[in-house]
Amino acid sequence: MATEVIMPKVDMDMATGKISKWHVAEGDAVKKGAPLFEIETDKAAMEIDAPADGVIRNISAAEGAIVPVGTAVAFIYAPGEAVTQVSKPVDQSQPATRPDAGKNSGSLAVPASGYFRATPLAKRLARQSGVSLKDVSGSGPRGRIVMADVKAAVVKPLQVLPQHDMVPVDSMRRTIAQRLTRSKQTIPHFYLTVTCDLTNLLNIRESLNAKAPLGSDKSALWKLSINDFVIKALALSLKQTPEANATWTDDFIQRHHASDVGVAVAIAGGLMTPVVRSAETKTLSQISTEVKDLAARARSRKLLPSEYQGGTTAISNLGMYGIEEFTAIINPPHATILAVGAAIENFVAVNGQPVLRSQMKCTLSCDHRVVDGAVGAKLLQAFRSFIEEPALMLA
Repeated sequence: MATEVIMPKVDMDMATGKISKWHVAEGDAVKKGAPLFEIETDKAAMEIDAPADGVIRNISAAEGAIVPVGTAVAFIYAPGEAVTQVSKPVDQSQPATRPDAGKNSGSLAVPASGYFRATPLAKRLARQSGVSLKDVSGSGPRGRIVMADVKAAVVKPLQVLPQHDMVPVDSMRRTIAQRLTRSKQTIPHFYLTVTCDLTNLLNIRESLNAKAPLGSDKSALWKLSINDFVIKALALSLKQTPEANATWTDDFIQRHHASDVGVAVAIAGGLMTPVVRSAETKTLSQISTEVKDLAARARSRKLLPSEYQGGTTAISNLGMYGIEEFTAIINPPHATILAVGAAIENFVAVNGQPVLRSQMKCTLSCDHRVVDGAVGAKLLQAFRSFIEEPALMLA
């Protein structure tokens, strides 16, 4: 009597399975234990092996068909056994074939046929990595190639290619990768951009720097940068928009009283974000001196945890690298981060006449769980007001 090939139940919650690929065609000779087809469920992908030796007949579910658990999708007949007609095929809209299949193809385990025993995940990784299964030795049952075998084969060619360097991942880079991946996966980001006119800011900056007090060595005690103004402006804007100076938790939204602004600092092998505490209460010269000290100690890995942990927002400024506009990933537990571009000269219309002005684009990334669009817009409006009228920061 012919042996049924059924859709098996491979998961406790499985009610149906999808046949993603047949490895045999009608009339193929098969061996017990040889893979017949691949199935996909909502949790797994795996191959289903032949339950007996014989000839595959009555394939009734095409590739792509979704089949109830326990349904016969084919039969295996003994040589010479009469073939009966299947009364209700599952899906015969597509022929169940494979390019190298034929009625006399013989055992599927023969490498000469171009077929290699491998798990679906191993095959997928091999395709993605450009690894040929013929070059991989299987360590699974009966020599089946598993994902670990393909990974080992990927590493091996990388080790012998002279144009590649294998750079170890240190704990800082691993932490950065984990935190930013988690941020993009769990925080619903949205982005708002404004263009700020720097005319007044540059004039006031030049004036203040010219009047900076001198130290014993006759050098200026401080020199204000555009970034110092940005930190102060964002801190004051959060003070004016307290609903944006917040952190999301599962049970409540925590609104902060102080504007603790993190400043992204590029260091060897990664990034650190030291925090200027209560930046809204500090003068521009205090912010400038503090940021220079924090940045220097960040680069020499001498920051205390209390100097880079926490904060309520952050600034990432790539303007010094000539980047005109970009978006930044929120650094949890913050609800916002401001991406600051370079100062670029553009012609703008003033009283109907073209005037050359220095402009800077700033993009605010917002956590939509905490900051709605209108709140983010209100925060950026306040920020632009401070940048374009910096005298407001000195009041």
